[in-house]
Amino acid sequence: MTLICETQATSQKTDAQLKFCFFKDGRALGQGWSSSPKLLLPTVWREDSGSYWCEEKTTALRATRSPRIQIQVQDNDASVVPGRGCGLPPEGIPVWNVSLEVQPPGGQVQKGKKLVLICLATQGTGDITFSWYKGALGLNLETKTQSSLAAKFEILAVTDSDTEKYYCTADNGYGPSISELVSVTVRSPVSRPVLTVGEPGAQVFPGDVVELRCEAQSGSAPILYRFYHEDVTLGSSSAPSGGGASFNLSLTAEHSGNYSCEADNGLGPQHSEAVPLTVTVPTEDRKELLTSGILEGLFGTLGPTIMALLFCCWLKKRIGRRPARDPSRSPPSPVPQVSNYVNSAAPLREPSVYENVNIVSSGNEVYSLVYHTQQERPAAVEPRRTQSTDQDAAAIYFRLKKASVTDVDYEDAM
Repeated sequence: MTLICETQATSQKTDAQLKFCFFKDGRALGQGWSSSPKLLLPTVWREDSGSYWCEEKTTALRATRSPRIQIQVQDNDASVVPGRGCGLPPEGIPVWNVSLEVQPPGGQVQKGKKLVLICLATQGTGDITFSWYKGALGLNLETKTQSSLAAKFEILAVTDSDTEKYYCTADNGYGPSISELVSVTVRSPVSRPVLTVGEPGAQVFPGDVVELRCEAQSGSAPILYRFYHEDVTLGSSSAPSGGGASFNLSLTAEHSGNYSCEADNGLGPQHSEAVPLTVTVPTEDRKELLTSGILEGLFGTLGPTIMALLFCCWLKKRIGRRPARDPSRSPPSPVPQVSNYVNSAAPLREPSVYENVNIVSSGNEVYSLVYHTQQERPAAVEPRRTQSTDQDAAAIYFRLKKASVTDVDYEDAM
């Protein structure tokens, strides 16, 4: 839009030096005072609607102001009514506020599915011509005219090449109104992934670290991979930019078996084929594992039975060592032994030896017969007889006591 300030001085082409300034709603436009009576506004928007005027002055005279003019900026070109001094629309309402909607919402569409582009206008009268464009170069896809404020364009089966930015226009004779750009992304489901476990044909042992590599040859990113051992989840790894992912596993003897993986990008998971892995266990370790397995099996399965048998044997042996008591019998009398013990003034004999030679049980009473033997050395001086010489030479020691649990256990131990 170009604003021109005309005065009597400019029409008469006087030699007076004039200055011009343009205003909108009381605010100076451009560079302020200038020697040019014209002001160019390269692009105007709805916000530029308002009250405009200009002023001119010379170096010796006061500034003179022009009458105000009201300018209304519309989305489309309007015809100018002569003599009115402002742009006024003709009969009818131009198309306004055009937008583009995408189905499915968000612009994410699966490969092979349908894409719908809907062009909408907030207002407008008469027949409206709608056009759809693809890409920044504006490749025209479709054009149709109808007397409604909305129209749609469909792509029945999208491909990867349909990933692009789209826009539409609407025009009812006042000039086209353009929508904003809308991005559309075509996403492909993942293909069946392929799993590799370590180096092909390599022998692995407990303690080794093996790499599980899962990769889908096609599919839109991001892709989430999950790894399984005999249908038990080991872990997961993500590929934000597509491609494959890896998972490292530290092996034990129990890790032999079948492995698989799963790829998923939100459009449906895909599973790989099962890959077998054998963990080689050294011979010594295998023997230990076999022995421990057998022992665990025996103790786990036969443990209660073995304990019961041992208890029965112990009980039977205990009963066999304790003969039934005959009420008519009395405890056996101790058999006296002649002692070689001779008292002497000096203790020149060998250390005494005691021996428990017989244990006789009778009911709750226990009799223990003890013999005391000693070898005597010849005495240098004739021993002096004491009162003990009148006693029997055979010394019998015994102790009578009540049987208790401790005594029974001791007896069994002997």
